Amino acid sequence: MKPKGDSYQDRVGRAAEAKRKALDQLRARPAPDPEAAAVRKAGREARDAARAEQRKAAAAAKAEAEAQAAETAATNAPPPEPTAEERKAARDARYAARKARR
Repeated sequence: MKPKGDSYQDRVGRAAEAKRKALDQLRARPAPDPEAAAVRKAGREARDAARAEQRKAAAAAKAEAEAQAAETAATNAPPPEPTAEERKAARDARYAARKARR
């Protein structure tokens, strides 16, 4: 059940009144202190610069680690597969060695 006097116009009126009251409170707030705002802005800029420096250092460390890993992988890589000519030369050398032993 609706309470008496709770029509659409009543609800719209109460909403408009609440909105007006909130705007009045917002307008009544004192303006921010320019010096305090400047201090906060400088603090934000310093923090952002420090974060950027940290990101740059982390990226450099990651690149260094990746380069080291690539270098390690290159030195520990298995030798390449011999080509057909190399396999034939090795086989011929083994055959010649067998013949020389007889």
